[in-house]
Amino acid sequence: MTTITTRLGTHGTTRVRHRPTRRVVAPEVRRRHRVQLAWALLVLNVMTFFPGAPHILPIPGSVGKLLAQGALVGALMVALSVNRPVRIRPSVFVFLVMLLAAEALLASIRAEFLLGALFRAGRLCGFALVLWLLTPWWPRRDLLLVRTHLMVLWAIVASVVVGLLVAPGLAMTENRLAGVLWPIPPTQVGHYTAGAAGLTIVLWMSGHLRRWIALTSVLVCFPVLLLTHTRTALLALVVGVLVAGLSLFTGRSRVRKAFTIGIVVFSVGALTLSSVVTTWLARGQDAQELGALTGRKLVWDAILAQPRSTFETLFGFGLSNKSFNGLPIDSNWLGTYYDVGLVGVAITIMLVLFVLIAAWFRPQGPHRALALFLVTYCVIASFTESGLSEASSYLLDLTLAASLVYNTSTREGPR
Repeated sequence: MTTITTRLGTHGTTRVRHRPTRRVVAPEVRRRHRVQLAWALLVLNVMTFFPGAPHILPIPGSVGKLLAQGALVGALMVALSVNRPVRIRPSVFVFLVMLLAAEALLASIRAEFLLGALFRAGRLCGFALVLWLLTPWWPRRDLLLVRTHLMVLWAIVASVVVGLLVAPGLAMTENRLAGVLWPIPPTQVGHYTAGAAGLTIVLWMSGHLRRWIALTSVLVCFPVLLLTHTRTALLALVVGVLVAGLSLFTGRSRVRKAFTIGIVVFSVGALTLSSVVTTWLARGQDAQELGALTGRKLVWDAILAQPRSTFETLFGFGLSNKSFNGLPIDSNWLGTYYDVGLVGVAITIMLVLFVLIAAWFRPQGPHRALALFLVTYCVIASFTESGLSEASSYLLDLTLAASLVYNTSTREGPR
């Protein structure tokens, strides 16, 4: 409250008035909020709207797609508004993404479905442009982008839980948990949940997250992940956290204690719950289905056997919806080879190797641990999931890892 004293008349009578004080928000705080909004819009953009998937909100398919695709335009506008005058920092990672986008644009010119391929290539160009506009905030001491990403993932997981409580039968279609407020397939729910759990654990091990917040997040995320029956996400989570924890092992006593507890729990679980774990991993499939990787191997063999010219071998057939003859490819490397050829595969490998090597040579600390978790997760998931060669949640995760290993003398964003 602001107190205003007014003197009246000749006798010195005073009157006191109280006026509410307006909360003044510093320009730096406003810029930080807009950076967070831009990143959240990027996450919304990569959350593909599936009109045919079950959902309870009356969102028409055209409106849902418009919201998801329009989020990229919104992210670009917000990034331009916060980065004035436009200042960017040199980034090998974003340069490689732009190179991949240019190569995809070249390949898409000869695509069978021209408009769709050109739209996806243009979207990747816009995605890379927004990333470049956000480079002044790569990284900050307060882990701004990581915390923003984690909060958005928590919101997504919360929407999945709400959908499960409101419409459990619809959410558990085919005995796998999916998002029904915003239609999210079980594999993507598993990806978002594993990412949230992994970032939470690594931040806690690094001393950047309170115990009760971390415990609440893990207790919510793990049951959701198990209900999705997504084996790749679970494996990538475990290996990613293990790699990140080993990078902190000598410097954090809580990491050593957590590893000790984890080994004990794993040993007890392996002895008492082995049949339950085996049943969960089998997911009702027989040995033949498991050997064929749930039908993926047939699609992969067909892609490799497809005749192609030298140009198509080098540059691919143009960006597709990551399907072949109506079946999902479900492999980043074969999907990249099909879309953008051997050149695109080479650029994608350079993206991963750049982040991995840069993280390896970073000093021990939270930035290195988080980057190692994210790049490890993306590498493992890339064998049965696609997305590193297009604007997707996996490329966004890899970008987040690249921001954490950005080599600069100053880590603060522009003032």
